[in-house]
Amino acid sequence: MKINENTGSLGVTFDQQGNAQILLWAPLALSVELTIQGHEAPLALVQVDREYWYLKTPTLKPGDRYWFRLDGAPLLPDPASRSQPDGVHGPSQALRLDDFPWTDMKWTNKPLSEYIIYEVHVGAFSSQGNFDGLLERLDYLKALGITAIELMPVAQFPGRRNWGYDGVFPFAVQNSYGGAQRLQALVNACHCKGLAVILDVVYNHLGPEGNYLPQYAPYFTDKYRTPWGKAVNYDDAYCDGVRRYFLENARMWFEHFHFDALRLDAVHAIVDFSPNHIMRELLQQTDALMEATGRCHYLIAELDLNDPRYTDTLADGGYGLDTQWVDEFHHALRVASGQEKMGYYSDFNGLEHLAKAYRDAYVYDGAYSEHRKKNFGRKVSTAKGERFVVFSQNHDQVGNRMLGERTSKLLSPGMQRVLAGAVLLAPFIPLLFMGEEYAEPNPFQYFIDHGDVELVKAVREGRAREFKDFYGERPPDPFAVETFMNSKLEWELLSRPKHKKMLAYYQQLIRLRKHHEALRHLDGPSCSVELHAPVLVVIRRYQNQVVIGILNFSNQLVPISLPHHSGNWHKLIASCDNAWGGTDEGPEVLSNRLEWTVPAESFSLYTNYYEQS
Repeated sequence: MKINENTGSLGVTFDQQGNAQILLWAPLALSVELTIQGHEAPLALVQVDREYWYLKTPTLKPGDRYWFRLDGAPLLPDPASRSQPDGVHGPSQALRLDDFPWTDMKWTNKPLSEYIIYEVHVGAFSSQGNFDGLLERLDYLKALGITAIELMPVAQFPGRRNWGYDGVFPFAVQNSYGGAQRLQALVNACHCKGLAVILDVVYNHLGPEGNYLPQYAPYFTDKYRTPWGKAVNYDDAYCDGVRRYFLENARMWFEHFHFDALRLDAVHAIVDFSPNHIMRELLQQTDALMEATGRCHYLIAELDLNDPRYTDTLADGGYGLDTQWVDEFHHALRVASGQEKMGYYSDFNGLEHLAKAYRDAYVYDGAYSEHRKKNFGRKVSTAKGERFVVFSQNHDQVGNRMLGERTSKLLSPGMQRVLAGAVLLAPFIPLLFMGEEYAEPNPFQYFIDHGDVELVKAVREGRAREFKDFYGERPPDPFAVETFMNSKLEWELLSRPKHKKMLAYYQQLIRLRKHHEALRHLDGPSCSVELHAPVLVVIRRYQNQVVIGILNFSNQLVPISLPHHSGNWHKLIASCDNAWGGTDEGPEVLSNRLEWTVPAESFSLYTNYYEQS
């Protein structure tokens, strides 16, 4: 028997007659049985195509719990389980994902250039800590001006709380978040409100507890090492089954959950020397799916290589991914704002590198990196702004700090407004991290809920070693419930004036970005930068409209004169205005030479093409 469209996908699926189709990749097994809770007799699978095992049966029903047994060994959950209602060590649950009553038929994915992304950790976003808690805030996000919500990973992890990257069942939706159907309901509601939805997926490693994949097949290889141990096996012996596993996973999120885009975690940690790199194959599969369904999907890479090959087109020899996170904009922005230069931040000099990031996206595109002790990166051949996602903070840059401090704890309100302006002025796709729009003071710390006592001890000791030279104190206990609870958003703060003003400021920035073509248009040549230290002047152009952003990163008044920018310049926004919590009022009109004494820690936006927004 051969595997084809009639044998279903990996794991358990159901045909139109209600029969369960079970497909398991276990290339080294000699026998495979399916055990259903409540049924005494196990069911035997038959071997197909050498490496796979298959069974079609009416006995297994949606909602049933089941296990696999290989060669008489102990029972194991399904590696392609769609549901783990009793956690990572419990039985798998059969689900019929195509039963959800979708009402988003009129939804059309937005162009990437229109994405304004809001990154969310489902557990920390609301008091409920689940998908419904996020669903209740969709109107708030819509009013903020967000156009795309990015969910941090939702793959089943140990316990009820995890910061997101210890998932061990890539096909199963975290039970404490509400499971598969509540996730489908969330995506459906987002689409009905005009919001795109991105899912963060992790194809470079699995978490340390509940990872049963190695007991089924060579999912990992010691041919390469990663920060998490053995690499996922994308090019060694038996790699075909591994590649199919993760490709089917991506397809599931698009087909059965209607996600608009996938954010691919740390693709630089995926090692693949195959003739067709797994990222290219993923792009090819996604293109074929889009052609078949007529729906649009995007692939977004997290990449730390400054290698444009990942977003170069297939025709140009690239992998064809649609866009990538670019950390160097964040690093340069952080140093420009006066934050400490430690670790990889030591490679950045602030304003000069920020100016380069505005122009070229990559700061290091072939130059020598002192931190890496080598020449690093390659210049981007095309300057389309939608190829890059920028931010002033995200889950990594906050959560990887020892205390998890947000920018609201590290910088003054004035400087926070400068950073917000810098991101939303950029000719790239902007991303906000949940809560930054109202200056959430709570940290976002690293938290876990592992059941293995020794693993918890190892994580605690590892965090202590990592930060032994920081601050003279120990990091928060990642296993403590308080660490997780301290990381939740405080929505009641929105009633306080300081936070209301910051929220209104973000809303206006986003409104301006959407309204003015010079800000909406993400063509690289439309952006130029002038450095008048400590002031950075960013000019965005589209046809006859020019918008000028003036960013003062110092705590001093700075006089500037820009005689080559003639004409009358009308104020769009000034962060120093009283309306946003400032103590000054930027002039409504600047004439001719654009002469002005720029307030300390301020962002101002002027245009030569005035239209009421």
